[in-house]
Amino acid sequence: MAIAPLVLDAGAVDRLTTLFIYGILALMWNALAGYAGLVSVGHQAFFGLGAYAAVRIADAGVSPYPALFLAATAVALLSMPISAFMLRLRGGEFAIGMWVIAALSHLLVNLDTLIQGETGTSLISLQNYAADERRLANYLFALGTMIGLAWLVFFMLRSKTGSALQAIRDNEEAAASVGVQVMKTKRLIFVLSAFGCAAAGALWLATSVTFQPKTYFSVQWTAYMLFMVLVGGIGTYEGPILGAVLFFTIETMFGGTGVIYLIGLGVVAVLFALFFPRGIWGSIDKKFGWQLLPVGFRLKTNRKDQRA
Repeated sequence: MAIAPLVLDAGAVDRLTTLFIYGILALMWNALAGYAGLVSVGHQAFFGLGAYAAVRIADAGVSPYPALFLAATAVALLSMPISAFMLRLRGGEFAIGMWVIAALSHLLVNLDTLIQGETGTSLISLQNYAADERRLANYLFALGTMIGLAWLVFFMLRSKTGSALQAIRDNEEAAASVGVQVMKTKRLIFVLSAFGCAAAGALWLATSVTFQPKTYFSVQWTAYMLFMVLVGGIGTYEGPILGAVLFFTIETMFGGTGVIYLIGLGVVAVLFALFFPRGIWGSIDKKFGWQLLPVGFRLKTNRKDQRA
């Protein structure tokens, strides 16, 4: 896929960059909610803060593309003190708490004179690059970030940390009783998801150039993450990737219909929640046992031993 910009036109390269950013968001939200049981409805906070931090760091004189990585790192560091009190909340309290964090972040960013309230600003230093150079850089950075985070999540879930996360998701007290370091493990996945969402926000800024707080801190981003993970298959590794491709396809085909498109997304998400709670890949896995990239372990029993 790295050579795709050499054979595709500019529009197709831009659309693929968008798909990669959606993939990052879906992978991060699924790692947090699907494997650690931390359902957030305020992860647009990290998406917006990633873009805002990139603007701020670039304004300090750093080249725009290094600023994108530094912005994601800065937001990951910021998420550590946030996790100190947010991870003490559970279930609905955590979800609502994250919503409050997103709203508070939005208000604080609006107070920055550089941003000028909801008027926003632009990452002007990107204009130093020719349009084709910027398009190629955005594509490669988005692709590299998605692949890097996908493999990081994969190896994490296959390690003891992955088993600890799923134990915490199933029963936090039971996990603690067998020696799982609950808070440390939850903090690890929380900070990783913050880094990924911040990187996605910074990359989105690189593609659009302009930064308006109400756009980047909009709850629509968390709604997109929820849709991709829920439809693709929450708690499966392949599901969010499938969900991102499906969401991208729907957006490409029906995004121009405005409100009808958004209503359609909501209806589909509700139907999946009611009738296919495992999502597409979760249902396939249950029926056929297919796992392209298995991250868990299954106990197989010998039928002869069972009959004996």
